[in-house]
Amino acid sequence: MRWEFVVGGSLLLLFAVDSVTKARADVWLSRDGSGTLRFTNVPTAANTMLLFRDLPPAHRQRQPGARSTLYDSLIETVAARHDVEVALVKAVVKAESGFNPRAVSPKGARGLMQLMPGTAVRHGVRNVFSASENLEGGVEHLRMLLDYYSGNQRLALAAYNAGTGAVEAAGRQVPPYAETREYIRRVLWYRAAYLRDAAAHPVLSRR
Repeated sequence: MRWEFVVGGSLLLLFAVDSVTKARADVWLSRDGSGTLRFTNVPTAANTMLLFRDLPPAHRQRQPGARSTLYDSLIETVAARHDVEVALVKAVVKAESGFNPRAVSPKGARGLMQLMPGTAVRHGVRNVFSASENLEGGVEHLRMLLDYYSGNQRLALAAYNAGTGAVEAAGRQVPPYAETREYIRRVLWYRAAYLRDAAAHPVLSRR
């Protein structure tokens, strides 16, 4: 079954994303000439971007909750090794792949942290569909970007999404790309949710 959700205003974007993801399907985003945002589970336009990849039924059944995932322990271990905040790593994984280790984007990014081939090679990732290898390479890359931008999360996330070249070309500012700016908003929204969850359940949080 194909569905489509149209949003005329950017202020409704986060609400729309949350609503359509509850339908448990891949969610794709496109913007027409008038600036109207269209969410659908079946990409039809050439400029359609993957926002969320649905998890296979087996993964859904094993997930204990919306904020707790199969990869929590692995994420905590890798994040600690690279001294990156756990909530930020989880937020990036959530935004990039929805915790689906087999996710593949139209641009060729793969795995939990949606590594492009060049990024995977740069960080020694041989199997991008291995959760541990993908997280290791992705978190190492995120650590590198955080160091490069002196801990500025917005710029590091902008570079993770659009590349350092785009950030540098914008004068070390967030590039004027709707996709990148929405990506940053989404990741930081997830990060805040994970931080709140950790604060509410300190015994379950290792960091």
